[in-house]
Amino acid sequence: MTEQDAPFHPLMRQPGQDNARVMNEELFFDLVYVFLVTQISHGLLHHLTPAGGVQTLILWFAAWLGWQYTGWVTNWFDPRVPALRGVLFVTMALALVCGAAAPEAFGPRGLAFALCYAGMQVGRSAFIVFSLPASHPLAPNYRRILGWGILAACFWVAGGLGTPEMRVPLWALGVACEYISPMFGFWLPGLGRSHTTDWTISGSHIVERCQLFVIVALGETIMASGLSLAESAHWSWIELGGFAASFVCTLAMWWLYFQTSSEEAEDAINTSSDPGRMGAYFHYLHVVLIGGIIVTAVAMDLLLENPLEDASGAAALVMTLGPVLYLLASTAYRWVATRRMMTSQIVGVIVLLVAGFAGQDLPMWMLAFCETVIFLIISILCSARSPRNTAHAGADHGRDSTDRGVGV
Repeated sequence: MTEQDAPFHPLMRQPGQDNARVMNEELFFDLVYVFLVTQISHGLLHHLTPAGGVQTLILWFAAWLGWQYTGWVTNWFDPRVPALRGVLFVTMALALVCGAAAPEAFGPRGLAFALCYAGMQVGRSAFIVFSLPASHPLAPNYRRILGWGILAACFWVAGGLGTPEMRVPLWALGVACEYISPMFGFWLPGLGRSHTTDWTISGSHIVERCQLFVIVALGETIMASGLSLAESAHWSWIELGGFAASFVCTLAMWWLYFQTSSEEAEDAINTSSDPGRMGAYFHYLHVVLIGGIIVTAVAMDLLLENPLEDASGAAALVMTLGPVLYLLASTAYRWVATRRMMTSQIVGVIVLLVAGFAGQDLPMWMLAFCETVIFLIISILCSARSPRNTAHAGADHGRDSTDRGVGV
């Protein structure tokens, strides 16, 4: 189904200048995720154990899936329509309760978290299913999404009712239902499967929504740096140096991400023969990329709390894992968007791993400084070789910019 072929429906975004614009309602919705990302990162900060890591991973996937499925709804349907706006506001309220319950989600507030999350996911899809006529091209897709959402909800509610030990496997299955099911078109017996070629999406809308979430996550790293410095009793040169290292690391992450220009990412979706699949790739990659930012924010908290402690054990792992996850996902994102592989990013991953392993006897501020320098060098190298700068250089030499192309 193409945008031109989509039948008129009051809920849907209509063709026109505002069709792909991110609406104020969507920006308002993202405010909840400022709080939710903070809760998840602080949960990991206070539970730096293998069990705490697994629990944080489950909660982060749940948070991302809630945002992702909402993002696809507002890509197709107009959030300015009062009924859909109401669904967004209810979803915000439920997500806010999920955020409040997150620190105790594997304790006494597990059922509250599960009920709110399940209600958010099932309620949103149910609203679309009952609002669209059965003949609408998107109706079968949302019936399948609703089916998988109900199946996932069973695991979430069962985990909330069960013991804390049972929540990890049950909630992991709930996450898998919603994360993996799009890979095979939400197939269900009797309902068949969806095809990504049937999905109408706007490249500019999907790309901008992902960029805005990256900004939200980077805001957590800024808060980690600023709050830790504000709570410090004495601003020694080591503490100020740790603050500088964490701030420069945030700048490097911002620089590295936004060097993959929004124009090229939009083109990758809009010129693809299967834009729905391209959009899905973006969402699959961003859960890892933003997860890397969250882990990095935790590392910044640890650095500024104890800059003179040895970087060993969980602290060293977190300080290395966050940037490595971010670089790997950034490399994959650049490849999907431009079909260009930045070897400097792959080399950077290897160097970061070596630095993290070899620097475990160093003070935390020293390891952070080394890794920040590595990250910054990678960002500069990628910037120098980015398609945008290549285009400018080509124009200076009189080359036609169309020779570059974008492979998808």
